[in-house]
Amino acid sequence: MNILNTKTAILNTIREKATLKQQVYQNTKEIFEDLRDVLEGLVLEYNAELQDADEKVLLEYEDRGEFEFQIKVASDILVFSLHTNVFQFNRDHNVWEQNYVRTNPDNAYSGIINIYNFLYDSFKYARYDDLGYLVARIFINREKHYIVEGKRQMGLLQTDLSASMATKESLRRIVETAINYSLNFDLLVPPYDNVKIMSVAQIFEKMQNARIQTGKRLGFQFKSDDV
Repeated sequence: MNILNTKTAILNTIREKATLKQQVYQNTKEIFEDLRDVLEGLVLEYNAELQDADEKVLLEYEDRGEFEFQIKVASDILVFSLHTNVFQFNRDHNVWEQNYVRTNPDNAYSGIINIYNFLYDSFKYARYDDLGYLVARIFINREKHYIVEGKRQMGLLQTDLSASMATKESLRRIVETAINYSLNFDLLVPPYDNVKIMSVAQIFEKMQNARIQTGKRLGFQFKSDDV
């Protein structure tokens, strides 16, 4: 009898969780496609306003496949990446303090869209050792509710999972805030001690490929609440 009950419990869990996670992933995929549309439209709109500017500062959109696309803004690139897995928030996360999640823990299962900031030159010159930074991540649940976690400058755009619906308008706010943050997240001179020694191999590689590791905060501690 115990074996039968265990088997039933396992089968029910598989059915329920598989269905739930498929719904969450499908929602996240749909929102990712909406985000793609928002980004393409935003590039056209901004470039129309920049017609009198140097063409080097025009925004550029690049589709990098089903799970990734990017936008170039001045000397920065923002990469938008869809994670193919579904996650549940850990028990220390503040979403568990919200009635929306406490009354139905299924609402805590979320897909993730990550937004990374890289230097344009890192891609242009194939500097594979250069660093990028996670600017924000968007969590989408089974009801297309969302929250955004990001740098303090991102303003934590939305932290109430029950009160938010992922629409093209809200996605545009997220994109523009991420762009604004990245443009003002300046490249700092690395600490002297980090660059004072260079091997012969490194200098030859630098001369051939301009590949000295670079990142906006290289050599500095970069925290999730960095100011």
